[in-house]
Amino acid sequence: MKTVYAVVAAAIALAAPAFAEGDAAKGEKEFKKCKSCHRIEAPDGTMIYKGTKTGPNLYGVVGAVAGSKDFKYGDGLVAANGAGIVWTEEELANYMKSAKAWLDDNGFPTKTKMTYKLKKNGEHIAAYLASVGPAPMEEEAMEETGEAAAEPAAEETTSD
Repeated sequence: MKTVYAVVAAAIALAAPAFAEGDAAKGEKEFKKCKSCHRIEAPDGTMIYKGTKTGPNLYGVVGAVAGSKDFKYGDGLVAANGAGIVWTEEELANYMKSAKAWLDDNGFPTKTKMTYKLKKNGEHIAAYLASVGPAPMEEEAMEETGEAAAEPAAEETTSD
């Protein structure tokens, strides 16, 4: 009987990382919670998800330095920006759970304009945000040149 419990526990432990990954399709549905403060608008003006301008535009946020969008941030994200913190899907999902707690846990001032706490599904919203923005290097090139992002090149495969 102990063997059965050990096998079940091992299976759950191995499956746990899969549960943590976000689903962009679910995130698109969940983003409705965010649109009262945020929008997703491409640099060329294409509205990907219509929301308000109370908070920063979240286009390209995954892969961007925290507090780097055109917005007047609270002291916490200003400090995170100065430290060069880059938003990953995981960090963004953690921030959405509680901005003040994330700032405090990372040693930044807890003053933030983000008051909403997303108790669950932040990983899905982060996956959605990653799916609608350019790759970080493409965004950087777009900002420097003012051009639209190019389609990614097909990957070459090699056989050994």
